[in-house]
Amino acid sequence: MLTIIWKETALDELAEIISFIAEVSPDAATKLYEKIKAAILPAAEHPYLFRSGRVAGTREVIAHPNYLLVYEVGIDCIEVVAVLHARQQYPR
Repeated sequence: MLTIIWKETALDELAEIISFIAEVSPDAATKLYEKIKAAILPAAEHPYLFRSGRVAGTREVIAHPNYLLVYEVGIDCIEVVAVLHARQQYPR
């Protein structure tokens, strides 16, 4: 099983999303946070389970209909590199 590592930028993006939602509904923000964090877990055992990313070398998890996790598969880890809103421009 591979270790899951979140890049600081991905954690910052996640915090921004959760903070925005928490202004309206703290309960919804908590549920979304848990859903997004859990969405990447299957990749630890099956790193190529999710679709290829739009940028070479990345893969994508649809964590929620509005949110996408972008990750890279390393030798001994999965690295979450971005948390994006579905309407947000893709990074890189």
